[in-house]
Amino acid sequence: MELWDAYDRNGALTGVDLVRGQKIPEGLFHLVVEVLVRHVDGTFLLMHRDYAKPNCPGLFEPGAGGSAIKGEEPQAAAVRELLEETGIRACREDLKPLYHVVREESHAIYFGYLLETDIPKDSIILQEGETIGFRWVDAQEFKAAFDAPWFVPFMKPRCEAYLKTL
Repeated sequence: MELWDAYDRNGALTGVDLVRGQKIPEGLFHLVVEVLVRHVDGTFLLMHRDYAKPNCPGLFEPGAGGSAIKGEEPQAAAVRELLEETGIRACREDLKPLYHVVREESHAIYFGYLLETDIPKDSIILQEGETIGFRWVDAQEFKAAFDAPWFVPFMKPRCEAYLKTL
């Protein structure tokens, strides 16, 4: 059983625990982190989601992400998710904040980060049950992916400001 901290819409802890998979009560939110990974050569990492995933199975998504567990700050969650889903080691200071978005319909407060890395591109480690493949794409392909049918459909609004800088 995975526990999450509950927050109000302003990001204040409420003292309530949420359980992954259970309905989140109205007015409560959990933290979700997303890390876009850009290689120093200008390419971006896309991860192929496992077909067994309940949401968006078999689609590609940018970098890594997931929910913060109970007691975890957003940047710590981002570092953990990045390591679990890609094998990329980073520290909090390596993450550049990109966005902070509250989505009422998903009861989530999203924190988006950018990591620039020089890791060997073939060193990505897949997480069983989460990812089944990866690919590196140039900036133009990265921007186009957000409109592709093989890409997670809900990330574009959160990433739109960053995409305009590419």
